[in-house]
Amino acid sequence: MPAPRQPIRPGSAARILASVRRMMLACLVVYGLVCLLVAVEQRKLIYYPTTFAPAQVDAMARSAGLERWRTPAGDIVGMKRLAPRQPAAGQILITYGNGSTAVGVSHYADDIQQQTNFDVFILEYPGYEDRPGPPTEHNFFSAADTALQLLATNRPIYIVGESLGTGVAAYLAGKHPDLIAGIVLIAPYEQLADPAQQKFPWLPVRLLLADRFKSGSYLCQYHGPVGVLVGGIDQVVPETNGRRLYNNYSGPKQLWRFPQDDHGDLFFRLPSIWPQLMALLQRSAAVPAASSKKWNEI
Repeated sequence: MPAPRQPIRPGSAARILASVRRMMLACLVVYGLVCLLVAVEQRKLIYYPTTFAPAQVDAMARSAGLERWRTPAGDIVGMKRLAPRQPAAGQILITYGNGSTAVGVSHYADDIQQQTNFDVFILEYPGYEDRPGPPTEHNFFSAADTALQLLATNRPIYIVGESLGTGVAAYLAGKHPDLIAGIVLIAPYEQLADPAQQKFPWLPVRLLLADRFKSGSYLCQYHGPVGVLVGGIDQVVPETNGRRLYNNYSGPKQLWRFPQDDHGDLFFRLPSIWPQLMALLQRSAAVPAASSKKWNEI
């Protein structure tokens, strides 16, 4: 017969409970320290600036057929390539995604100017290439405001934003709705906290995040045409993020879904849908939001 169990003495039970409490407290302390570290270092997790010496940037720009875009005072704004025939039919401002640079997205200028006689301007973010300043939401928005002020007001202005840059594009559209004729958002999100929370589900991202890029809130102030591109297997900004932004936007809009595209694949989709995009963007931006309908999804 098995030996009878010895009853747990009250003193032993108390020691076990005390050990469990100490372990739980230690786990909470470690978790709190991790949260504190993430809160302090979060911009290093958000921004991945690539920097070069000015001479390197100039050489890369020449190779890509771009030229420096500066303020009248000589401060860096980004890159530009004017349309081959002047005056141009319109202007496009590119707000690129994280991990790239203004020169690094020169393919947009190639793709657009092969089909449209537009001036193309590419915003450079503070902290990227050789533009001074730390990368932050405030600095990105300030740089975008400066860029928009330099564009001509007698020709339509369109914005193409990708990934992180869709938050900058949405900001400009919401803050300057009368200046923006239409925007294209490639792999967008309603707010940066959405994909960030999905990437770090074990952290209270929504409480810790300082730079929020609330695209959905900004688009509430804009009623012009919006084109949205999403990838069915996007691992960086999942498709659900872009669809949520699209569904909540009440103005004229169109969705392009590419089921087999991951994040980077989407950035090269403009040539194939450019005529459709321009048909969308060149429709009247004065369509009342309440009467607008969802246009066909492609």
